[in-house]
Amino acid sequence: MEDIIKTMMPLLNEKQRRIFLASCANSIGRGGLKQVSEMSGASRNTILKGQKELEFGANEKDNRIRKSGGGRKKSTEINPKLPEWIDALVKAETYGNPENPLLWTTKSLRKIQEAILTEHQVYVSHSTVAVILTELGYSLQSNQKMLQRGEPHPDRNAQFEHINTTAKNFLEKGQPVISVDTKKKENIGNFKNNGQEYRKTKDPRKVLDHDFPIKELGKVAPYGVYVLNDNTAFVNLGMSHDTAEFAVESISRWWETTGKNTFPDATSLMINCDSGGSNGYRNRLWKAQLQEFSTRTGITLTVAHFPPGTSKWNKIEHRLFCYISANWKGKPLDSIETVINLISNTTTNKGLTVICQKDDNIYPLAQKVPDEVFEAICIEIIPPFENWNYIIYPAK
Repeated sequence: MEDIIKTMMPLLNEKQRRIFLASCANSIGRGGLKQVSEMSGASRNTILKGQKELEFGANEKDNRIRKSGGGRKKSTEINPKLPEWIDALVKAETYGNPENPLLWTTKSLRKIQEAILTEHQVYVSHSTVAVILTELGYSLQSNQKMLQRGEPHPDRNAQFEHINTTAKNFLEKGQPVISVDTKKKENIGNFKNNGQEYRKTKDPRKVLDHDFPIKELGKVAPYGVYVLNDNTAFVNLGMSHDTAEFAVESISRWWETTGKNTFPDATSLMINCDSGGSNGYRNRLWKAQLQEFSTRTGITLTVAHFPPGTSKWNKIEHRLFCYISANWKGKPLDSIETVINLISNTTTNKGLTVICQKDDNIYPLAQKVPDEVFEAICIEIIPPFENWNYIIYPAK
């Protein structure tokens, strides 16, 4: 009997064990309750409860193992103010309040658990804290760059509407619309790259203990061209300086590689870009280089700059660059080939495809555009925001 009990007990749930042990005790007869309790380790009360269920018949339609209300009570039932306490701890308004026990500490689950215990003498598990935070509408959030230093430009929203309307018109006519910008320069070498990757346990990738650039390997400047029409992208991986000449060369390489084949009937191209840097609206070399590109290809260029301080709304930031960063997180950019492969293999579930090429050209700094060259640019200013919107036509 003891062997049968030890074999069966691990295979049964709580209710089944009660019924089984009660059956064993009944089959033994007088003294069976004591013997089965000793053999199984179950309490006499548990076996007695099973005997009552056998005697009066367990409800077959009731799938409960315990009766309604049985088991441990929820923490919020024992301490109804627990959600209120947790909410008070994590509210943003309490930051800076010297009475807040989480002042200047990370608001991790275990820190909240510790604060509840310290302040209210109530123990609550960190997993329960997570459940309550979710019920209160909290979730883990990253910082979001949405606040602009100083006063926003008064024409900002109007320029957004202009960009949106112009882009819609181009897309409806089947003309290409591109968003361009230079991604942050990256050091080439076996340096730490933010993020994590899956590897065998206790086998982290070994990288250099400093981030000083290695002169022989240098840096790369990825200039991206994102095509709004078909969710494709082209990245020109520059080895030299990020200049206006480099920026327009990148657009030119996109056009020669895929643009003219994807849009064989294109007569115009819309370029969305930031207001500063190599493609800034004040950059004379940028406009001069665009004139050369327009004349060479016969394409009319409509350029719309995002207002100062609004580059994060440029499509390329959240439709290309963020996915490139996610694709190479945790992986050292130890060679140019590694960078090209990681960028080229960047995809999304919405079908993004990326082509990446290396650019070995040297782009000198501080190039001057003579006045006669600049004045010869076939440019039409688009009011009312003349600085940010213009059309460059092929020279005759």
